[in-house]
Amino acid sequence: MKRIILTVALMMPLMLSAREATVTSPNGKLLVEINDQNGCASYAVTLDGQQMVLPSALGLKTDFADFTQGLKILNTKATPVDRSYEMRQVKQSKMHYVATQLDVDLENAKHQKFTVQFSVSDNDVAFRYSIPRQKNDNPKCALILEEATAFSLPEQTTTFICPQIGPFTGWERTKPSYEEEYKADAAMNVKSQYGRGYTFPCLFHEGDKGWVLISETGVSSQYCGSHLSDYEAGKGYTIAFPDAKENNGNGSAQPGIMLPGTTPWRTITVGKTLKPIVETTIPYDVVEPLYEPSEDYKAGRYTWSWLIWQDNSVCWDDQIAFIDLAAEMGYEYCLVDGCWDTQIGRDRMPALSKYAQEKGVALMLWYNSNGHWNDAPQTPRGCMDTNIARDKEMRWLKEIGVKGIKVDFFGGDKQETMKLYEDILYDANRYGIQVIFHGCTLPRGWERMYPNYVSSEAVLASENVYFSDYHAAQESFQLTMHPFCRNAVGTMDWGGVIMNKYMSRDNKSRHQRQTTDGFEIATGFINQAAIQCVAVQPNNLEDLPQHELDFLKQLPTTWDETRFIDGYPGKYVVLARRHGNDWYIAGLNAQKEPLKLTLDIAGYQMLLNDQADKKGHITGTSITRIANKALKKGKLNITVQPNGGFVVF
Repeated sequence: MKRIILTVALMMPLMLSAREATVTSPNGKLLVEINDQNGCASYAVTLDGQQMVLPSALGLKTDFADFTQGLKILNTKATPVDRSYEMRQVKQSKMHYVATQLDVDLENAKHQKFTVQFSVSDNDVAFRYSIPRQKNDNPKCALILEEATAFSLPEQTTTFICPQIGPFTGWERTKPSYEEEYKADAAMNVKSQYGRGYTFPCLFHEGDKGWVLISETGVSSQYCGSHLSDYEAGKGYTIAFPDAKENNGNGSAQPGIMLPGTTPWRTITVGKTLKPIVETTIPYDVVEPLYEPSEDYKAGRYTWSWLIWQDNSVCWDDQIAFIDLAAEMGYEYCLVDGCWDTQIGRDRMPALSKYAQEKGVALMLWYNSNGHWNDAPQTPRGCMDTNIARDKEMRWLKEIGVKGIKVDFFGGDKQETMKLYEDILYDANRYGIQVIFHGCTLPRGWERMYPNYVSSEAVLASENVYFSDYHAAQESFQLTMHPFCRNAVGTMDWGGVIMNKYMSRDNKSRHQRQTTDGFEIATGFINQAAIQCVAVQPNNLEDLPQHELDFLKQLPTTWDETRFIDGYPGKYVVLARRHGNDWYIAGLNAQKEPLKLTLDIAGYQMLLNDQADKKGHITGTSITRIANKALKKGKLNITVQPNGGFVVF
């Protein structure tokens, strides 16, 4: 069922009349109302009679027109959407998007026109602005000065969000890079840590009403990346553009578009439970591929020396050891990190790649994106920042058989930086190369838009577990947060199923990992990326139980279905994922106490779980056959240890 209404409401004396457009989702439960009361456009979102987004501002200001005041709705046009498509590298392989698109045409007091396009499915609202050419077929381009777009939420709402940091901060002035800490269940009226708002995605809990996830998708070279402002009472959060000092001050913070043209989609996912949040595919549903893949790109697993062995490991002998490790584990890739051009030598890389290929392993090579936008010193530099340099480098990569690159240290969210991401991806596709980004922004529909795109870091990732005991203690909190926010809207290269007990090459010194082996193995199923790092070390072949090694050898990285089972952000998460005909249920517990769960196990036979003695001390993991009694009942009672995890398969 869908319903679209355009009404004229007579208001109180001396007030302007208001026109209202209303659109519902195909199942009739999600309602979006748009009106132009007092010359200001706004929208509100209601789910099953509960208002999830209060009336919130719409509109934008351009260099030629103010589309925030003196507005009136002219007409609407509804179009049913029923689209099926397939993807290889996200949480689901076969997508079916059913929605109603409603175009709401508005004009300001000067009779300048624009359109707000809404696409409403059963749990998702996506909307964007479309600006036509105006009188006499002009202007033919526009600078977007600011957006009025707001998200006003009920007062009782709590937040699960990550602060935006300022430009030219952090190590070697490389931030912002989406690597700040999420806070759970915080009040909306608490100012962000750096006074600059919050990075997408942003998760909100509205108590008994349910959950709201806000993000954006469809950001390409044609716009900048945005974020949310700090909360303002009576107004909510608003769309904020990049800081002018990002990208070392180069490029405009305000995006420019051709006319007619559109902005990216703002997305709102709503649910009474967290199920629609975790399972949403809206980042991909409303965008299209921008080019065809040049080859059939392969998913897989990769080894990575740098996470534990660090800079000195980027040498010939150590990379041979990690190529051999990848071959032993049956993994498809080995990532060679920064400074390979000086510490191994560019002239020796063809031989290293040939050795890897003879072992059935393909190399991925690390690159610095710079450029001129921060002080990160690692080389290779100056290979990815111009078309001429990229073409030369990628031709060489193809010649020596390299299949992927990881490009690091970007400069922010300006349109100029978004163009760099797109240029790297497009040029890499011409040479059959897949791309992972680090020190970077959030992917915004890129898995569908760019077929050789793999994943992005854009998260406080695994390297921080190595760097400090504090972050090691935070690992379980972070990885039970991201399925509900960061990883819900895009693939995430968190960077490693970490199997060393200690954060050192000898596996005896420095600080300890604070998660169990069961937790780490389960992260391979919870964290989603089509090419996944499994950070086994050569010593793990001797010091890990054989059943753990055997299980990690079979770890899938692509999923045909994903289902939310249970969880709460920052506390615990249980997901079911299907790879081909095989289903897996995986869970993580970040709490200080054991977590008791009852799972529906119809069709499952085995359990990998942490083992604990009577005092609760972890003694290892085991893979056991599920008892016949549990199989007959179809229910399994399981205890998940603190900082622990499990996999049912």
